[in-house]
Amino acid sequence: MLGKAAYENFPVAPFFLPRAWRDDLMAVYGWARLVDDIGDGDLAPGGADAAALGVPAGSSGDRLALLDAAEEDLRRVVDGGGRPPRHPLVTALGPAIRRHGIGPGPFLALIEANRQDQHVRRYATYDDLLAYCELSANPVGRLVLAVTGTTTPERIRRSDAVCTALQIAEHLQDVAEDLRRHDRIYLPAEDMRRYGVEEDDLRQPVGGAPVRELIAFETRRARLLLDQGAPLVGSVHGRLRLLLAGFVAGGRAALGAIAAAGHDPLPGPPRHNGAALLRETVATLRRKG
Repeated sequence: MLGKAAYENFPVAPFFLPRAWRDDLMAVYGWARLVDDIGDGDLAPGGADAAALGVPAGSSGDRLALLDAAEEDLRRVVDGGGRPPRHPLVTALGPAIRRHGIGPGPFLALIEANRQDQHVRRYATYDDLLAYCELSANPVGRLVLAVTGTTTPERIRRSDAVCTALQIAEHLQDVAEDLRRHDRIYLPAEDMRRYGVEEDDLRQPVGGAPVRELIAFETRRARLLLDQGAPLVGSVHGRLRLLLAGFVAGGRAALGAIAAAGHDPLPGPPRHNGAALLRETVATLRRKG
């Protein structure tokens, strides 16, 4: 599961970080990936993860039951009481939670986002989508700040903007896959109407002009969010500054890949390469503010 870290738009726990930070960030990432895999139905029914969470074989295909079990296991760590967690990824998360005094809020938000994915598959407005990102994306940045001991209200605000932009960029890359695999559309319905895009237009092999115009609009909006959050990078120093620059650069590189594909993600998710990420990281570090 941790191997999926290589496929993110941003560096999860790069080699240049202190070992303690890397270990704790990978523990957070491993747990978050577990929850996302449950929400996306990517766990094998009756497999080791369901068994580790204590979910009976007959219920192991029930995503909500698995999410409830994941929350119960998490509470064994965050609430104390001496009950050892069941799943090894939750066990690995425990030291990071205790070391940094992390409360349950960010973890419970990520679980709730995946619960929401089970019954909300369309978003009427951009504000509705932002509220979803508040659960599904922003807690990750807040956890990074907690692990690195750099949490402040201003950094949280900037981090939220970056994380929301990263989430939107991923949604834009995966428009076709989200609809095909999960019957989910993360493009606000109000924007689809504005550009004259119907759901069937998103099921085509390639995007017509209205689809590409819509994706271009959402790309511009995500880029503005990144610009709002980018001063986060300059607010810290040393290796953490490089890590956060990688987050911002990952978003910019992803949006650049979408633009390079003509704002058409329907033939397949536009992905950036390592050279693009490096260029954007250098550019982010050079920017002031």
